[in-house]
Amino acid sequence: MGVKAMVQLDFNGKVALVTGAGYGMGRASARRFAQCGAQVVVADIDAETGVQTVELIREAGGQAEFFGVDVGQQDGVRDLIEFTVRTYGGLDFAHNNAGIIMPFDRLEDYPGDSWDAVIRTNLSGVFYCLKYEIPALLERGGGVIVNVASESTYKGNIAGPAYTASKHGVIGLTTVAALQNADKNIRVNAVAPGNVNTGIVERGLPYMSPEQRHWVETVQPIGRLSESDEIAEIVVWLCSDSALLINGAKIAADTGWHVS
Repeated sequence: MGVKAMVQLDFNGKVALVTGAGYGMGRASARRFAQCGAQVVVADIDAETGVQTVELIREAGGQAEFFGVDVGQQDGVRDLIEFTVRTYGGLDFAHNNAGIIMPFDRLEDYPGDSWDAVIRTNLSGVFYCLKYEIPALLERGGGVIVNVASESTYKGNIAGPAYTASKHGVIGLTTVAALQNADKNIRVNAVAPGNVNTGIVERGLPYMSPEQRHWVETVQPIGRLSESDEIAEIVVWLCSDSALLINGAKIAADTGWHVS
């Protein structure tokens, strides 16, 4: 199940950057930006899946280029933004989506290297993206950034200390970036998905018991996983002028799970 009726948006002449665009929500939002007419830079650490996303966009008549990057490396992110500006002349929208999930161990048993890896990608990666995206947006006279948080920022998550901590940190970065740039025609928001049918969920399932897996797949009030294109529709809408007054917000995209 996916989005049945998409809002018609016109992003012709705009440039969108999506990190973690090789699969899942990133791929879906990259394709949706392209459907709306934007030129898209598809960024991912996995060249094979990133190129596949580019091919899907091009086959549908859109414009896209791939750039391989580990968002946890500052120099790599700097090069990504320089590539985007060099290739398409600027940057208007960014979806900072790249993220990983590691073992669901108790905090006292959680491996230090897993902590470092998750924080590096999920939190430092967003920091580096914001650091270099904002000047590029300023060069265009403004723009919009959408970070990816999580439903865990409402309730916490007893099974994932690094993931939960990193996503709380993303909310903090989002508010800082939003407030520092509100008078510069830049909006920065975060979408907080529930459980989505993406690669990151697939990677987490092997760590779960059958009971935990059933819970993950059915816990949302709608009784199913969300789909990537449903999240992408929210991301793209947040970049549109229809969302002009939304800034520094955490948008729950979990069908009400966070208040249940």
